Amino acid sequence: MNTNRSKGGIQRLLAAEQEAQQIVNAARSEKMARLKQAKEEVEKEVAEYRSQMELEFQRKVTKSSGDSGANVKRLKQETDGKIHHLKTEAGKISRDVSHMLLNHVTTVKV
Repeated sequence: MNTNRSKGGIQRLLAAEQEAQQIVNAARSEKMARLKQAKEEVEKEVAEYRSQMELEFQRKVTKSSGDSGANVKRLKQETDGKIHHLKTEAGKISRDVSHMLLNHVTTVKV
């Protein structure tokens, strides 16, 4: 009877081991399915974000290229203003600079 009992115990252990293996396999399959689903969701979010950023970039490019004529006009006005300012300042101090140069050139140091 002890042998029958041992065989029955071994059979139960083998059955329990098979059941445990099935549970582990099912958990692995479920884990892989969840990982795949998460990956697909992340790829979808990345694609949406990328398209949103691309749209924003295109909008900025369109805006800046559409204003290129206005930008050129503004830059020309700024440049003309700076040139006028420099000419005015140079006119104010040119007499003083001329006298200073003449003084240095004609002065003899012994």
